Amino acid sequence: MGINAGIFGDKTSLKDRYIPDHKKLGELVKHWKKLGLKIVLTSGTYDLFHVGHAEYLERAKDLGDLLIVGVDSDAKVRERKGPHRPVVPEEERVRILSHLRHVDAITLKPAKARPNSLIRLIKPDVLVLSKSTKHDPKYIAEKQQYCGSIVLLPPQAETSTSAKVRLLHVSGADKFAKELVPKLSTLVELKLMDGSQSLARAIAADMPKIMEDILHELNNKK
Repeated sequence: MGINAGIFGDKTSLKDRYIPDHKKLGELVKHWKKLGLKIVLTSGTYDLFHVGHAEYLERAKDLGDLLIVGVDSDAKVRERKGPHRPVVPEEERVRILSHLRHVDAITLKPAKARPNSLIRLIKPDVLVLSKSTKHDPKYIAEKQQYCGSIVLLPPQAETSTSAKVRLLHVSGADKFAKELVPKLSTLVELKLMDGSQSLARAIAADMPKIMEDILHELNNKK
């Protein structure tokens, strides 16, 4: 009968799975390795969690016995992606991950940490990186010296609809509105010039296309 407690249990166990103290995490990793467990490490932001994230983490867990996930702190995300990110704060992102049965342990990656500090600490048997990040080969080589092997995983799901919703959140409603209003004004003028019998119906019919075009334009400006 297997152990059903702490990180080895089937409950959320946030107090056991979330390990913010890196010194404590390092000690636990040494203990897990002595038990003969194959340690897998991956990292990411996991902002506005979607099915692609879940399937990626499942694939990562398949590569070993115990999956540790490093989550970019709010400060780290803002530094990399701008003041409007993340959409979901770090505390909530950690809690979401703690509900996934494939994630065994979670820690935060602070903005001011040394490059590869978490990899140096854990020295995983397998380090999982996302192909979507487009890592420079020299950076992969740097990481390689601190782990057994590196696996590059491609995105696990197409999330086009979710991506558009996320883009709207990130871009901001005000930016979206600034793009939308002039297009609506032009549409109204055109419909009036056409002598449309039902202006409201005509505008409603064209609205989805206009919104799609604006989201596409914003995406290309990223």
